Amino acid sequence: MTRSAGSIWIVEDDAAVAQLIRGALEKYDFRCEHFATGAALLRQLRQGVPALCILDLGLPDMDGLELLRQIRSRHGFGLLVLTGRGDTHDRVTGLELGADDYMVKPFEPRELIARVRSVLRRYQPAAPSAEAPRVAEFAGWRFDTATHELTAPDGRSEGLSLAEASVLRRLLERPNQILSREQLLDGRNLDALDRSIDLRISRLRKRLEENPQHARLIRTVYGAGYLLCAEVAWH
Repeated sequence: MTRSAGSIWIVEDDAAVAQLIRGALEKYDFRCEHFATGAALLRQLRQGVPALCILDLGLPDMDGLELLRQIRSRHGFGLLVLTGRGDTHDRVTGLELGADDYMVKPFEPRELIARVRSVLRRYQPAAPSAEAPRVAEFAGWRFDTATHELTAPDGRSEGLSLAEASVLRRLLERPNQILSREQLLDGRNLDALDRSIDLRISRLRKRLEENPQHARLIRTVYGAGYLLCAEVAWH
């Protein structure tokens, strides 16, 4: 299956909105394809995948959240929801299903470009380095930053999603330090409804803690951010 580094797929049934999105992206030399239905997108995904997909939730043939779920069950490219559905429940559900970001229409084209670039950065492969440590050991756990494999003290291993791995790595790189939500999410300014970092922390706690409601490894510092309470050894 092929992937084009600069290809962005727009899933939007409103032709005027799709053209507005496309115009903003092409101004910055992104190559775009447009799909008016979820079914058209799913057919094309059998042939290849984009670098990033901008997904409307109000599609004529299927619910956008169901489409998001289907995509994430099979693919790992960037996903940005751009929709008129500004309800907090939809936003939280979209992020829980694996969207990397969530924007509500109407949108400002420059903000869209900034968010597209932010998502794309998360999917860029790290530059190879023979000297860079890639495995972190902490509190009996082992995390491989190259493969995103997390190994428990009893030897059980599981793979983390890209979003979870990104947050865990930032915590591991600065243990016993309070990190703000913005520092944990690419330094991007977050609005009051953007709870994506909190959802990722919650998922990590479920993996790492026997009782996520009384977390000991990843602690909340109210009004400030999160703190990884562990000594970390890199090798």
